[in-house]
Amino acid sequence: MNAKIEAVLFDWGGTLATWHDIELFEVWRAVSAVMDHTEPEELAARLVAAEGSVWRRSRDEHRSSTLDEVCLLAEMVMTPAALAEYERQWDPHTELEPDAIDTLGVLRSRGLKVGVLSNTIWSRQRHEAIFARDGVLDLLDGAVYTSEIPYTKPHPEAFLAAMRSVGVSDPSRCLFVGDRLFDDVWGAQNVGMRAAHLPHSAIPTEQIGHTEGTPDATVQRLSELPALIDSWNEAAA
Repeated sequence: MNAKIEAVLFDWGGTLATWHDIELFEVWRAVSAVMDHTEPEELAARLVAAEGSVWRRSRDEHRSSTLDEVCLLAEMVMTPAALAEYERQWDPHTELEPDAIDTLGVLRSRGLKVGVLSNTIWSRQRHEAIFARDGVLDLLDGAVYTSEIPYTKPHPEAFLAAMRSVGVSDPSRCLFVGDRLFDDVWGAQNVGMRAAHLPHSAIPTEQIGHTEGTPDATVQRLSELPALIDSWNEAAA
C-alpha cells in the first residue's frame, strides 16, 4: 500500500508558471544592445551558445549553472543596466498558471507541505521577487533553486534537497508535479516519490533526456491535484 502524501513539490517553468516559447537570441540581443556592445548580434550569439552549453550539461551530467557562469563563458560582464534589461525581457514569460494560487492554498489547507524545485540559472532573490509579486511566496514551505546547489533534476540529490526544504524525510510521502517526463517524472520516481505530469509544454528537442518516466498520474490543470491526492490518501488510510 502506498504511503499518504504529506508534501507536494512543484517544478516552476511550465508547471506553476505557464509554458512560453522563448527566442533566446532576441532576449540576449536586447541585453547586448543595452551594453552598447560594438557587435551586439555577435555577443548575443555567444551568450546563446554559452547558455545552450550549460543546459546540455544539465541534461547529460545533471550539473547546475548560474547566470554568472553563462556570462563568463561568453566573456561578457553583466552590468546593472543589462541585468535589468534581461529581467525585463523575461518578465512576460514568468506569469503563473491561472489556478496556481488557489491550488497551493487548497493543498496547504489540507495540511500538506508545499515546495518548489526548479532547474534554473537565476538567483533565489530573482525567483522570490517573482513569487512575491504574484502572491505565491508565502504559500511555499520551502524551495530549492539549482543555481544554489551542485545538481539539477533529474539528479536524486536535487529532489532530496527539495524534500528536506519542506521538512519531510520520506520520499514515498512526496508527490512531484512537473511538465517534463525526464527531469521531473523519471527523476522524482527514481528517488521513490510519486510524480504527476502536466503535459502542456513544448519541450525543445535538445532538452529532452534519454528516458521518459511513466507518470503516476496525468493532470490537465493544477486544480485537479487536491482531488487526486485526496483519493490516494483515502486509499492509504
